[in-house]
Amino acid sequence: MKMDFNDKQIEILQVAEKLFAEKGFDGTSVREIAKIANVNIAMISYYFGSKEKLLESIVLHRIGSMGLKLENVLQEDIAPIQKIDEIIKYYILQVNENKHIHQIVQNEITNNKRGINFDSFTALKKNNLKLVESIVKEGQEQGVFKNNINVALFSPMIIGSLIYFNMNKTLYSDLFGLKSESDFDNYIKNEFTHHIQKTIKALLTNEDN
Repeated sequence: MKMDFNDKQIEILQVAEKLFAEKGFDGTSVREIAKIANVNIAMISYYFGSKEKLLESIVLHRIGSMGLKLENVLQEDIAPIQKIDEIIKYYILQVNENKHIHQIVQNEITNNKRGINFDSFTALKKNNLKLVESIVKEGQEQGVFKNNINVALFSPMIIGSLIYFNMNKTLYSDLFGLKSESDFDNYIKNEFTHHIQKTIKALLTNEDN
């Protein structure tokens, strides 16, 4: 499944995502989005219908982009464990770079007070899960991955660890001597990502390297 947006729609989504992250969903108006995206409000209404549908589209665009990445990785001529490493690295990077909008979406899902339809999110996520399962199956057929793998638990493991790490930024900055926001983000891109890769590799294989 793929969500197709034209260039102007993607530009509007990017502006809305940035504003939602900076000001929150309630603190951002459609008029402000239209002004910065250099379009009229009627165009946003035509493309998306409402601010709630705009938020839905942001998430669909993000999940759809993840699906495209998974499809590309699946076709790469590299070992299955390298494919898993690539997916983990990409996933952590995307979630961390968009953690504010991710938090907004999670709050909306938890509160469920705006009538946002999350069925399409679930469908896309299931499709992405099948792509990851295809990579795991490839490793199983080659005899390098265990057979009893619960792929569905990989995402909560990755996201849960990343959320906890970000929520305790002061603690981990002190423990690891991270002096700036850049140091913290670089730690996530490198040491943190490598740790998650090793953890999932331990679940997938019997190797220890």
